[in-house]
Amino acid sequence: MNTATLPQTITLAGGTKITIPAGAFTRSGVAVTGEVKLNVTELLTRSSLIRTGVNTNHVSGLPLESQGTLFIEATNNGAAVDQALKAPLNIKVPAAGDGFTLLWAGVDTVQGNQFGWVAPVNANGQNQQREVKSVEGFYNFDFGQLGWVNCDIFYSNSSPKTTVKVEVLNNPGTMASFRASSGETFVFFCAKGSNVVAQIYTADGVNKVKSYDNSMPVGAEGKLLVFSVKDGKYYLAQKEITITANLSEAITLAETTEAAIQSAMDALNTY
Repeated sequence: MNTATLPQTITLAGGTKITIPAGAFTRSGVAVTGEVKLNVTELLTRSSLIRTGVNTNHVSGLPLESQGTLFIEATNNGAAVDQALKAPLNIKVPAAGDGFTLLWAGVDTVQGNQFGWVAPVNANGQNQQREVKSVEGFYNFDFGQLGWVNCDIFYSNSSPKTTVKVEVLNNPGTMASFRASSGETFVFFCAKGSNVVAQIYTADGVNKVKSYDNSMPVGAEGKLLVFSVKDGKYYLAQKEITITANLSEAITLAETTEAAIQSAMDALNTY
């Protein structure tokens, strides 16, 4: 798009609408003119979250329930524009039902440079949690920065919390780290009926990982999705579980196909 044609509204494949106002973009504090290239990743389903290598873990340890995640970046003449915008984007994310969501921004400077979700910056430059109610089928809000934009609420479960441990008995690779930065074998807990994609990744021994300590609600039903891609081969295991106190699961992978793993991910969208 050209800055001379702004404001402009774009609609993404999943129904998200983003309106870019005039005067939004700067580079090193100087107003951008001419052509701007916008690149947006839209993640509205569990399968899209997993495929992109992200999850709904919160830095507090408690799982989040995703109501839509976006990654927005913009360039001018091949160079990135400033992340902070002079005028905010207006974003409308499709909403399920008449509830509310909380807005989050993704940062990579929490807990030793590990990626995490924080309250977005307000007009005064301060981090402030914002709640947005569903209106006419959308969460409608202004957002003053590029990068990760998240519409999430905390997974609603008041049960006592526990730690879940998973051992992959025949692991062909190494256990994946947070957000797929390394490793080949991934473990996710997906809560039944809620858009929760909790990656279980904290090392707990050889081929063993655990959830964040005392973070998983006792009594919650869900599915463990475990898969690995190693040396051109594909491995998969799925197991329905109910979380109990100090739950420890042993998983055996079976060699499979890429298509079977993709299908297992897609099935989570209606789980």
